[in-house]
Amino acid sequence: MPRIRKESTSALSVVWKIALYIRLSREDWKEEDKSDGRKGTKNASEGNIRDISKSIVEQQKMLEEYIETHFQEEYTVVDVYMDDGLTGTDDSRDNFQRMMEDVEAGKVNCIIVKTLSRAFRNYADQGRYLEQIFPRKGVRFIAIGNPFVDSFKDPDAIQSGMEIPINGLMNDRYAAKTSMDVRRTFDAKRRRGEFIGAFAPYGYIKNRDDKNRLLIDEDAAQVVRNIFSWFVNDGMSKIAIAKKLNELGIPNPTVYKCKVQNLKFHNGKNQVNDGLWGGNLILQMLTNEVYIGNMVQGRSRVISYKVHNSVKVPKEEWFIVPDTHEAIIDKETFSKAQLLHSRDTRTAPNKTHVYLFSGFLRCADCHKSMRRKAFKNYVYYYCRTKIDKGFCSKHTLREDKLIQAVLEAIQIQINLVESLVDTLNIINQNPAVKKQSIRLNGILKIREEELQKILTAADSLYLDWKNGYITKDDYLRMKANFDVNVDRLKETIEAVKDEINTMAKGVNSDDAYLTTFMKHKNIKTLERGIIVELIDTIYVHEGGQITIKFSFADELKRVADFIENNCLELTVIEKESVS
Repeated sequence: MPRIRKESTSALSVVWKIALYIRLSREDWKEEDKSDGRKGTKNASEGNIRDISKSIVEQQKMLEEYIETHFQEEYTVVDVYMDDGLTGTDDSRDNFQRMMEDVEAGKVNCIIVKTLSRAFRNYADQGRYLEQIFPRKGVRFIAIGNPFVDSFKDPDAIQSGMEIPINGLMNDRYAAKTSMDVRRTFDAKRRRGEFIGAFAPYGYIKNRDDKNRLLIDEDAAQVVRNIFSWFVNDGMSKIAIAKKLNELGIPNPTVYKCKVQNLKFHNGKNQVNDGLWGGNLILQMLTNEVYIGNMVQGRSRVISYKVHNSVKVPKEEWFIVPDTHEAIIDKETFSKAQLLHSRDTRTAPNKTHVYLFSGFLRCADCHKSMRRKAFKNYVYYYCRTKIDKGFCSKHTLREDKLIQAVLEAIQIQINLVESLVDTLNIINQNPAVKKQSIRLNGILKIREEELQKILTAADSLYLDWKNGYITKDDYLRMKANFDVNVDRLKETIEAVKDEINTMAKGVNSDDAYLTTFMKHKNIKTLERGIIVELIDTIYVHEGGQITIKFSFADELKRVADFIENNCLELTVIEKESVS
């Protein structure tokens, strides 16, 4: 702006180089929206460029009018420094810092604000700037509100008065209370599973009708599905997945938000984003429960309302609410990804895929992972403890023989599951199963009636003793017998209820662990995805024998027990029917 000269009232010829500082906090945005009767304002936190607020304009007009009306000295307005939507609890505001750089450069020697709280809501910062930094730099500070401050005309009000420090302390406490209120509100929303982030996780968008709910963004969601499939089914490493995405020209989440979704997104962790995927980013996605429909929030928090640095929060303190939105990845695939991540599945140098058995082979004796080594035309696995420490034994096994043995074992297991499925279909179609359920409910009713009779008799026994019809010794002896019978009946009732629940749940031939095996019914070759899906661990014994621990072992045992118990019960029912 051009320099304006007015008649000087001071003996010293001082040219005041004025900076107008204006700040509006996010809470002020909300109040402004309410006063306008609007339901909400599109702001930077939602990725939209927000127009300069009405209050910002009003602050500037107010400061300019003050200069025109009250400033008698020679001055020039250097610039207007605006921080819109930022807190005053620290000084790490872009335009505040730009103003201080101009102070250091000698471009500014007078700062004018509306009120003290526009510049400082931190009591310590207010004292440091007003009592140390500004006096040392020869900067005049003016706050035109209440209390009025002019460090040039009334320096004693700052140095020795009480009003300004007390006002600063009140502003500080107000900021503290506001911070606590906001945090409590956000925690309540987190506990309810409401999304409170500024930007939806990659693969999702915020619901336009309810910004606390997530909807699937199909384009990005397909990339997420590919990442999980490449990792779980194709055996690709995290680095290899990142390289493949980069080769395909797929933008990483930061670039996707900025360039495709047109959001005003800034990743604070990466000051410079090259648009490329990395292994750590793939890992974060593979372990994020948001992709199975769970809302996961509160993984980090700011230290305090004055210290805005974020710190990581232990997982047990996260806010995890299940089934709050539509899943991109099914829970079975997600579980496999966590299992593979926990295993030793490093790739060899210059390789993009992990080996077929990587992470699944262990020595049957020391339970350490087996080591892979190529020798001449064959590949061998051997115990790493023997080679590294001289203990255990080699447990050597050739890879081609291992592949054949595992393939045959899987085929046998699938045949077993197929026979179980056929038997289950017969059992579930047999009307005798329904008859057995009726029989169990009848037994339960009889036992409960017996228990009620004994409890009623025990109550009468107490009255007989009190009325003098029986002695205390008789009462204690008879009550002890009642207690034994009550305990026995309660155990019987619980056992019958458990059996009824088991019958009610039953086992259907379309249960997940059965269909998992059955979909590989015609398996001819061994693939990484099949091993991940069906096998937990392969133990290699001395001499080359193997033991395979299949996934769903407990579930399959329950199926077998169910079939065995029901076959026995059906036999009993049939004999009773004949007799």
